[in-house]
Amino acid sequence: MRIKYVLIIALLFSLPNLQAQQNTEVYLLDIKTVNGKTEMVNPRNISNNEGYDNQPSFYNENTILFSSTRRGQTDIAKYDVKTGALTYISDTPQGSEYSPLKIPGKNSTSAIRLDTTGLQRLYEYSIWDGTYTEILKDLSIGYHVWFDEETIVSAALGNEGLDLVVSNIKNGSHDTIYSNVGRSLHKIPKEPH
Repeated sequence: MRIKYVLIIALLFSLPNLQAQQNTEVYLLDIKTVNGKTEMVNPRNISNNEGYDNQPSFYNENTILFSSTRRGQTDIAKYDVKTGALTYISDTPQGSEYSPLKIPGKNSTSAIRLDTTGLQRLYEYSIWDGTYTEILKDLSIGYHVWFDEETIVSAALGNEGLDLVVSNIKNGSHDTIYSNVGRSLHKIPKEPH
């Protein structure tokens, strides 16, 4: 028997208090296959938090990252699958973090930070102590995915919506591939391009 994990986001709407970001939770379930029959079992709420908990991703097989509201802002939460411990990577009063993803080849995560001034940029955060540096200084990123250690594919804020932009962080180049694109970006595993 092999057990895999799957993340599910359950939207729990609070009808009397409709706001821009609803109460959401992040759930982790086991996927169990026995004799060719697959089941999802053992659901657990890993965010268990009032407010916005969303955008989960696997950092590795034992660590899940997601955006989570606390003290009036959204920070990067880190959940340990083995122990059930929930800790926070970021604590930036000047902004909120969204869409945390593991940076290939590093012990860090990238996240989009929306500052209280309205500036929206992509940052790198240490998985250990939350120290951060700006990755792309001249591009307003809405959504992103890592293609490899040097290449980011993003949906960047353009003149008429979102533009699909390929950025090389080593040489600082940005190539706009398409305009007016959607916001769901995914790298297909084991595909070269």
